Amino acid sequence: MSKAVVINDKFEKTSEIELPAKFDEVNSHNLYLYVKSYLAGIRSNTAHAKTRAEVSGGGKKPWRQKGRGGARAGSTRTNVWVGGGVAFGPSNNRNYTQKINKKQKKLALQRALADKANEGKFFVVDSLSVQSAKTKDAAKVISALGVRDALIVVNELDSNTLLAYRNLRNTYVIEASEINAYMVAVYSSIVVEKSALDSIVKED
Repeated sequence: MSKAVVINDKFEKTSEIELPAKFDEVNSHNLYLYVKSYLAGIRSNTAHAKTRAEVSGGGKKPWRQKGRGGARAGSTRTNVWVGGGVAFGPSNNRNYTQKINKKQKKLALQRALADKANEGKFFVVDSLSVQSAKTKDAAKVISALGVRDALIVVNELDSNTLLAYRNLRNTYVIEASEINAYMVAVYSSIVVEKSALDSIVKED
């Protein structure tokens, strides 16, 4: 069964909290589908090649239809002419979004949390707020845990805590209501306030 590590203010392990047993039974394919959908949803979609309708010029027929011995041509902006449009090129009106239902989203988060717990990278602390608003105080959390990077999850994010964490390159702080499976999966560890734990691991 997956277990989250409970640590005190000195970042010493004190106990463990068992996650619901059903989290380990979730098929990992749900996590794959969610991550795939999430990345597709944030795709910039900027690749674009102009078609013959979008290229400027070419309004006049370059030469008469018959009598000169050459091939027919109706425009200098077709795809066979230099400077013409591109046939079957990329278009920026393409929709890359992939639908995923609410149940799969919930299952994906449960699977991601179970994976982190099984790796020993799911930590629970009493409080993560930094009232001093100093980045050096926030950095102590990461250095004390000895992790590469971390997703910091608080129950309610105040301005001082945001200021303290936002300049750390290897840390991202969010409220419990904003958590998703992609965020949990992409960071090597997750640190959660005890007050936010119930809303994160809820089964209903």
